[in-house]
Amino acid sequence: MSPPPSITPTFLKLSFKGLFTIEIIPIIIVFFIMDFFDTIGTLIGVSSRAGLLKDNKLPRASKALMADAVGTIGGALLGTSTVSSYIESAAGVEEGSRTGFSAVITGSLFILAIFFAPLISMIGGGYAYSAENGIFLYPITAPVLIIVAVLMMREVVKIKWDDFSESIPAVLTFVGIPLTYSIANGLAFGFISYTIIKTISGKFKDLNAILIIITIIFLIRFIVIKF
Repeated sequence: MSPPPSITPTFLKLSFKGLFTIEIIPIIIVFFIMDFFDTIGTLIGVSSRAGLLKDNKLPRASKALMADAVGTIGGALLGTSTVSSYIESAAGVEEGSRTGFSAVITGSLFILAIFFAPLISMIGGGYAYSAENGIFLYPITAPVLIIVAVLMMREVVKIKWDDFSESIPAVLTFVGIPLTYSIANGLAFGFISYTIIKTISGKFKDLNAILIIITIIFLIRFIVIKF
């Protein structure tokens, strides 16, 4: 055991230098898309496994997104990596978790875990396979993530496989996520391909203004990243 490290080096160490410039706009868009759609993908996936969706919609989604936004802002103020919803919550759902009380318990245990950080890092901290290349292996947590993947893959049976305008974007989405290490990128492939395929197949009526706007934003994001 050991006391938690001081947060002084990172707490409220914000810099707004260069914030109000044209150059920062693409960066803000990229970070917004990554955080927002990572959260959307996680909420829909986990809620579907938990049976919380009603007519393919998540009730009180605005409150869930607000909680995620508060966590993101709080994490930024503390100087940590992004505090957001994570797909690993599916493991809790499979054990019967259905309410926010389970999250409160999990958060409380994480607070206790701060004092056991040395022990936890010995077990789940991973080890350097190739330190010079920044490659680390995590033999303890990797199997759990594989189980989470298996649990999430059950949802593919709901895809309309006979309709290529539905199935192709779905395949591009869940293939793109692991290949790019980003839920947001996978969703981007899905949104873009969905809009294009629906348009060229004469099913433009299946699209709506929000879907088209999101597709354009994703296209802009990829252009910004490339150039």
